[in-house]
Amino acid sequence: MYAIVEIAGQQFKVAKDQKVYVHRLPEAEGSKVTFDKVMLIDDNGSVTIGAPAIEGAGVTAKILGHLKGDKVIVFKKKRRKGYKKKNGHRQYLSEIQIENIAASGVKAAKKAAPKKEEAKAEPAKEANTETKELGSMTVAELKALAKERGITGYTSLKKAELIEALSK
Repeated sequence: MYAIVEIAGQQFKVAKDQKVYVHRLPEAEGSKVTFDKVMLIDDNGSVTIGAPAIEGAGVTAKILGHLKGDKVIVFKKKRRKGYKKKNGHRQYLSEIQIENIAASGVKAAKKAAPKKEEAKAEPAKEANTETKELGSMTVAELKALAKERGITGYTSLKKAELIEALSK
């Protein structure tokens, strides 16, 4: 089982018990962190893809330590001008170990607020369901429409668009 998750602004392919070096995290060494921006989960061949992230999915990791990366030399020069500049940089990193990949059951405080807004918006969408444009549909409605038309991924979506364009 592996997952593609966004950690500190970068995407990583992670598996259970894997050690990963990421940009410095603000938490202390030895603490556990949960990353809820999971883009993809592969569980023995069954692939789940988020749009852009999978709701309820999460990756739990333990911070093993904070360290600095290897030194990178930045050398700038302009020929025949006498300009030379040499700088070095060491990136601050955190070493984490992936403890668990959960496909569902991870709750986030951010996701509770939008559900209340969806409940308020429901009476308005029932009144005008036939003439609704794709831009004004919610993610849940778009997923239901895609499932109804047999669209499972990007390739089948492009095929459906092509067939629709040719039929007009």
